[in-house]
Amino acid sequence: MRRIWTERLAVLGIAVVLAGCSTTKEQMLTHDNRTMLDIWNAETGGGPAARQLLDARQALRRPLTDDDIQAAPGVQARYTRTAANEIHRQFHRLPNPDLVMYVYPHLTGTDPVPVPGYSTVFPLYQRVQYALPGERIEDY
Repeated sequence: MRRIWTERLAVLGIAVVLAGCSTTKEQMLTHDNRTMLDIWNAETGGGPAARQLLDARQALRRPLTDDDIQAAPGVQARYTRTAANEIHRQFHRLPNPDLVMYVYPHLTGTDPVPVPGYSTVFPLYQRVQYALPGERIEDY
């Protein structure tokens, strides 16, 4: 009974292996006479249509005018470092309260060594947070 079961299982395994080898490479992986560059351009949009789109975008771009150049420093003046604004802090630190923890006397290590009690201080938040320029920090 046991021998018949194992023989049938072996025959079934051989049949599955032979059925898997019955197809050819061309049936499984069709080539279509395309190169890797053709496949890349088709999948990434790098063909002639993408080049036409890039040319159209270049035609729409315009150089900066004198008015644009003169208006740019006013927009970023709050974030630019100068001697005048170095005196005042732009990014204020947000409050990060200190917590005081008392560690009771205890024994530590493989050879129990006594450690006396002590106090330690650590900040409530892990990182220091900063407010954006103009953000109200008085409410904190």
